[in-house]
Amino acid sequence: MKTKLYILAIAILTNLSCKRDFLERPDENAPTLETYYTTAEQVDGATGLLYGAAWFPFMDLAFLSIGDIMGGTGITSGPGAYAPYMNFTVSETDANVLRAWQAFYKSAGVATILINTFEDKKSSVPDPAYLDKGIAESKFMRALAYFYLARIYKDVPIITDPVLLATSTDFTVPKYLQSDVLNFVIADLQAAEAGLPESNGGRVTSFAAKAMMAKVYLYMKDYENAKLKADEVITSGRYDLFPDYYRMFSTAASNGNIESIFEFKWIENGDWAAANHTQTNIGPGPLLDPVGAGGYSSVVPSINLLNSFESGDLRRNAIMEHGFYRADWTNKNYPNGYTYDTLETAPVGMRIYTATRTNSAKYVIGTGSNGEKVNGASNNMSTYILRYADVLLIYAEAVLADAGSTSDAIALQRFNMVRRRAGFPASADKTSLTKDLILHERMVEFYFEGDYWFDVQRQGFAKAKEILDRQERGEYVVNDGVRSIAHMDVKDTFISPNQLYLPIPAAEVTLNPLLAQPAVPYQ
Repeated sequence: MKTKLYILAIAILTNLSCKRDFLERPDENAPTLETYYTTAEQVDGATGLLYGAAWFPFMDLAFLSIGDIMGGTGITSGPGAYAPYMNFTVSETDANVLRAWQAFYKSAGVATILINTFEDKKSSVPDPAYLDKGIAESKFMRALAYFYLARIYKDVPIITDPVLLATSTDFTVPKYLQSDVLNFVIADLQAAEAGLPESNGGRVTSFAAKAMMAKVYLYMKDYENAKLKADEVITSGRYDLFPDYYRMFSTAASNGNIESIFEFKWIENGDWAAANHTQTNIGPGPLLDPVGAGGYSSVVPSINLLNSFESGDLRRNAIMEHGFYRADWTNKNYPNGYTYDTLETAPVGMRIYTATRTNSAKYVIGTGSNGEKVNGASNNMSTYILRYADVLLIYAEAVLADAGSTSDAIALQRFNMVRRRAGFPASADKTSLTKDLILHERMVEFYFEGDYWFDVQRQGFAKAKEILDRQERGEYVVNDGVRSIAHMDVKDTFISPNQLYLPIPAAEVTLNPLLAQPAVPYQ
């Protein structure tokens, strides 16, 4: 076969169309399968595409819209792309519902093409070990894409030959049951665990596969396997909690740190799709405007989140509040360092006036004056997808399972490790764990990491509604110099189990009417 599947993978990454011709036929004169993938470097170059840019349409707006706005750790003000996620009125025509769907199927499609290509190549090389590693790495990435799909849309298609589908005259594919999609995810992660090395130069490893399996098993309520896989990661001794919580999110020097199990990697090349631009979306305007990064404050910490921190919790340091100061962040507006000022007396143009008078400091690395690589709206700060703290809390929750409480010594020790890093003394250690306590810890640990909604969602509708009904999603207003809360809740808008998931994009249903039909078992 003279078709170069590598070019096909590139075509997926560069073409966002949801039509069946999203895969393009390659140039007949391009390198062929027979002449390419003859070295580990070529395989690494192909799989490297899966660590960042392929995920961009999801990471741009949907990541925080779903994970934090829907979860209640972040809010947005006024109309706009984020607004429907505040009150659970997201429709099948929502642009970010479509963009997220496309990102996941692009990533899964590239991974699947690489898996199939490397399998075809194995018979023609003397030692296929480097290809086996590429297959395992691609299976990890495909598993991640389908894990997001199953959590966000519930029942979805599984596509194992995107090239055949793209060249077919029949583009209809059924939805498969969420339980089967999750089993598909587990099978890919098991293959990744078996085929990946324990160390892999900053890429995914067998332990990353174990950790991701623990997270998937917890979502599936398979507590025994979640506990088993989390324990394998913890007892490996390969990871630890990064000592400084705020620093972990405020400098690219923390990329690949001892707590990071898997992260998306970005390049500060000015290309919006290849770089981390989270600080542009969530950062404060006066800080970032002079370097062209905007600072839109599109998503800010919710009052619900702010009220959830215990006194002395150092994780609150990763939120900009009045008086927040960074001497090393300088620009023409702040020649003596950056001060976050929410007072009415602040100089014109310098006053921060977001809905909650706060901004997240996570993924805000500054103007570049401190040596960080900031290129306009882009920087090279990695985005954490799975951290060691998550594995510790997964273990604790897996031990608790569906019980009302647990005083298991190992679960408590691992749970309290996360709290100790947050600045709490041994005297403040918890001596018994409940589901609400663990969920609270996860909220204040993982806010603005695109994850908390999935913790709420996996509780089922009744418990999710109980959690969301307690949240304050409003904002501060000032009348005659007095600050008060313009209250907002979702009691009257989060009313159906269907709202635990987002609708499949209307454009996709038009192209594939089977998506409007009930899900079927995956064979």
